[in-house]
Amino acid sequence: MRGSSGASLTAAQERFEPVLRAAGADALTLGEQLLTLVSALDDSAALRRSLADPSREGEAKAGLVADLLSDFDERVVDLVSGLVRSRWASDADLADAIERLGVDAVLASAEARGALETVEDELFRVTRSLGGQREAKQVLSDNTTAPARRVALVDALVGGKVDTVTQSLARRATSSPRGRRFVQTLGWFGEVAAERRKRLVASVTSATVLTREQEQRLGALLERSYGKPVQLNVTVDPAIVGGMRIQVGADVVDSTVLSRLADASRRLAG
Repeated sequence: MRGSSGASLTAAQERFEPVLRAAGADALTLGEQLLTLVSALDDSAALRRSLADPSREGEAKAGLVADLLSDFDERVVDLVSGLVRSRWASDADLADAIERLGVDAVLASAEARGALETVEDELFRVTRSLGGQREAKQVLSDNTTAPARRVALVDALVGGKVDTVTQSLARRATSSPRGRRFVQTLGWFGEVAAERRKRLVASVTSATVLTREQEQRLGALLERSYGKPVQLNVTVDPAIVGGMRIQVGADVVDSTVLSRLADASRRLAG
């Protein structure tokens, strides 16, 4: 999200953050309502265009929001009314911004309970637990499978084992994937959680289990490189043979044996 859309989202986040802090655990309701609106926007191109149309008066769009969300919390109505008055590069950017604010609100409810770190860790652990379950991952990301069945599978996997916010986000990731894979969506939720904790996420894939000392050294190296705390999410994958792959945001360092072999093959072919 760039340009005017990115600036509009940033401004909305700054306005919404004090509201979330004041809401405490009730921020979960605000987040769920925002995500419900995202689903409605995804289902109706006409509604998206109406709310993001730059040629339409802001007050007219805010009036439409008030009518549409008459049963929603007034804090949500106020936030969305401000969003539709802003300028968006595309109607999809408006829906994406509301989704980000909704996820922020859901995570803020965990933060208010002192459970944000737990939720971040659980999101990663759910992702890692699916590593060898190819069929489950396929079902959870398959739009041809009924949403109710996908949600039931999530509940079977995590029900009663994780924080309520973790379960809520996992349910959202499968019922409304918005063009993403289930694991990819959980990863993004984890990144938003880390950002709320003022941390970066480093996704590390290693051929062998790292010792505590190795993780500490790697974490210290990354923190010096990026100038802020880094959360290591380590996955063991013997298939990479040896070495390590590290991803922080868009930055990727791949020193795995498979990567080096592939690089050598390209050089020979060239």
